[in-house]
Amino acid sequence: MSEDRRPAAQVTVRRAVEKDDAALLAIERSAWDASSGFPSYQETLGDTFFSRSGPEAHLVAEYGDAVVGYLRLQDKYQFPEGAGVLAINGLAVAPDARRLGVAAALLDAADAEGRLRGARKISLHVHSTNAAARRLYERHGYVVEGTHPDEFLIEGTYIAALDMAKTL
Repeated sequence: MSEDRRPAAQVTVRRAVEKDDAALLAIERSAWDASSGFPSYQETLGDTFFSRSGPEAHLVAEYGDAVVGYLRLQDKYQFPEGAGVLAINGLAVAPDARRLGVAAALLDAADAEGRLRGARKISLHVHSTNAAARRLYERHGYVVEGTHPDEFLIEGTYIAALDMAKTL
């Protein structure tokens, strides 16, 4: 995105629809690196973004008229005792749309969606090496609830996984 478009455009968030598939798949293919995701995951991507979960599980961010990010928000538990807890099972922003407030807008929309659904808590997982994401989540009220040391071996280095959550 060119610098001259930035002042005029704004980030909007909406529910995903089937026609977002190609744009979201392109984001999925470009947004993750070893500090934020799993390199082996790229090898498993097929021809459709919605093969893992359908549009109903996604919020989509647009900047101007372009799809630039998504957040996957799902029930964390499939049993009644866990009702009211949602999980962010993916948040990605296109590399050329970073630092425009896209992730912040998606997190705000997740809060609103959670309240609409009557949720009491939203949780997520983040790699300990993903400092930018951790700062973002902390600014939005998420706190570390658990640490899993040496959880993943990525590119020859063991990294911790963090459980973060916020109460609505």
